[in-house]
Amino acid sequence: MAADSNALNVALSLLINLDAALVDIVLLSLQVSLLAVSLAAVIGFPMGAAVALWRFPGRGLMVVALNALMGLPPVVAGLAVYLLLSRAGPLGEWGLLFTPSAMVIAQVVLVLPILAALSRQKVEELLAEYQEQFVSLGMSRLRMMPTLLWDARFALLTVLLAGFGRASAEVGAVMMVGGNIDGVTRVMTTSIVLETSKGNLPLALGLGIVLLTLVLMINAAAYLVGEWARRRTG
Repeated sequence: MAADSNALNVALSLLINLDAALVDIVLLSLQVSLLAVSLAAVIGFPMGAAVALWRFPGRGLMVVALNALMGLPPVVAGLAVYLLLSRAGPLGEWGLLFTPSAMVIAQVVLVLPILAALSRQKVEELLAEYQEQFVSLGMSRLRMMPTLLWDARFALLTVLLAGFGRASAEVGAVMMVGGNIDGVTRVMTTSIVLETSKGNLPLALGLGIVLLTLVLMINAAAYLVGEWARRRTG
């Protein structure tokens, strides 16, 4: 018990003194996750809106696939990206494996279905609400897309926060494609696993506190955005 208390005290000391190793790990984690979620949003939101707006062969199958992929196991995503970027893979010559770029790709694969599926649901709801107005204005579906996405911006911001929470807490996929290399691809989740196995509890606890705080902030932000949007729209 005393050892655990001492480890916690050292962890708090690392946080208060902004330990260089801890700060580097946190900054890399934020960089990777923010870039991944940004790329997933640029692709996923228009994709979800397109699936909601257009009717095409195989649309139902695509909707089912997006919903199913929301629960994609991280290790499966990591394996797919690993095979894609390995020397024998189609993108092996790019040399991306065991780099932050590979970690970004893995997180995009995990987050993209979440953003696309949830944005499709929201855009479909708004389309049903505004269908008559759009028809009376003679708007094409292509012109409807930015209007609906903008009207759904508060809901999509909550979706974006959820995607960031998924990305920042991921460990399996990023460890497989990043390799957990010190100073290169070591992020918070993989560092916690490694430092715990080494018995370096202070650093693991410090990173755990940061990660837990980040998750709490994300959930609080999502709740506040949702409440503010509901009050704004009545």
